[in-house]
Amino acid sequence: MMRKFILLLFVFAGASPAFGQIQHESLQYRDGDTLLRGYIAWDDAISGKRPGVLLAHEWWGMNDYARQRADMLASLGYVAFALDMYGDDKVTGHGKQASEWMKQISGNIQQWRHRAELGLQKLREHKRVDDKKIAAIGYCFGGATVMQLAYAGADLRGVVSFHGSLPVASPADAKHIESKILVEHGSADPFVPVERIRAFQQALDQADVDWQMDIYGGARHSFTNPNAKQYGIEALVYDESADRRSWAQMQRFLKEVFAQP
Repeated sequence: MMRKFILLLFVFAGASPAFGQIQHESLQYRDGDTLLRGYIAWDDAISGKRPGVLLAHEWWGMNDYARQRADMLASLGYVAFALDMYGDDKVTGHGKQASEWMKQISGNIQQWRHRAELGLQKLREHKRVDDKKIAAIGYCFGGATVMQLAYAGADLRGVVSFHGSLPVASPADAKHIESKILVEHGSADPFVPVERIRAFQQALDQADVDWQMDIYGGARHSFTNPNAKQYGIEALVYDESADRRSWAQMQRFLKEVFAQP
C-alpha cells in the first residue's frame, strides 16, 4: 500500500517524479523544556519567496506520513512545514498511547494553541516563505489543531481540516477567525457525531465565517492515510477516491486564497 501511495503522491501533486528537486531538512525548536523537531520541504527549482503551508500531523506523531504530505505540498510549489506537536521524538503506532499524548496537549487549550503557533512562527520566519501568504492543513488531531489556530485568530489565508474532530468554536473564538476554512470529512466517521457537525457549522455561520465542508459518502476516519488499516482500529480505513478528491479540493482552495491580494 505504501508503494502505491508514493506513486499516487505525484499524481495527486500534479508533478513528475523528479525527487531531486524536492529539498528538505529537519528544524529543531523548543517549547520550554520540550525539544520539537519539525520537517520543512521545498522545491529548489523555484526561485524567490513563495506561499507557506503549515502541516499538523495525526495523533500518531510527526511520522513518515506527515513528511510525505509535506513533500507533496512542496511539489505543488509551496514551502511546507510539518510541525511537531508532541516533541522528544514521540511517534507511536498504538492507539492508546496516541490518545494519551493527544489528550496531554488538547486538554489545555492555551497550551495546544501555543505549541501550534510556535510551528507557525517557525514557518513564517523561513527565508523562502512569503510571510503574507500562509495557510495551514491538518489530519485527524492535526485537523483539530489547525482549527484551534483559526480560533486563536492566527494570521492565515486558509485552514484545511482532513478528517479532523471539528472542535466547536465558542462565540468569542469564532469572532477571532480571520481565515477561510475548508473541511474534508467522511460521512461514516464514527468519531464525529452529527450533533457536533451541526454545532460546528452553526458556530461558523453565526460569526459569518467563510467556510466549506465536503462530505465523502461512506468514508471513515483517516481516509487519506494508506497505512490506516495497519493500526488495527475498525474506524480507520483508507479511501483512495476520497483521498484523491479531497487533495484536489485542497489544491483549488489554496490557489484561491493565495491568489487574493
